[in-house]
Amino acid sequence: MFTFRVDDEIQLKLLEQPDAFPLFVLIDRQRDYLREFLPWVDRVTSAENYFASIAGWTEQFRQGLGFQAGILYRGELCGMIGFHPYDLQNRRTSIGYWLSGDRQGKGIMTRCCRAVIDDAFETTAVNRIEIGAATQNAKSRAIPERLGFAHEGTIRDAEWIYDHFVNHEIYSLLRSEWRKARLKKANP
Repeated sequence: MFTFRVDDEIQLKLLEQPDAFPLFVLIDRQRDYLREFLPWVDRVTSAENYFASIAGWTEQFRQGLGFQAGILYRGELCGMIGFHPYDLQNRRTSIGYWLSGDRQGKGIMTRCCRAVIDDAFETTAVNRIEIGAATQNAKSRAIPERLGFAHEGTIRDAEWIYDHFVNHEIYSLLRSEWRKARLKKANP
């Protein structure tokens, strides 16, 4: 089982089939909150909905094309983070994430994003990482802004969320920018 320690409070875990039930319970408990910006929430009607997804996530990881991991905060599953499959030819990827509403405001997702970005730039050939977030999703947009991503623009009507389109703000970080920021941090 793949696990990745972010810090003393947070661990990322590649989910396995037995994790389908706790994942479903978390989503079901947070359904109204998550539904505002995530188009797949209504399709999750049972733990069985995740069996094929978990198998796919395991295969993505096995092939070295990124990962999708559960976020454990103090040992409790509270969300997910992962890289959409790497575009190996163009050496780029994007990060997707969600966090339960009752765990917001603790810096969990910012810490997770920083850790996976550091790892990707250190251990893979990825040169560009993107984050897209709905224009109205201020909490999600704050993460790339906090981490020094460049705002590249807006994709209009980028995603259909149940009964309406939402625009997406697109952010990116390049390996050279990340290295420069790390050097600056190490040598203030």
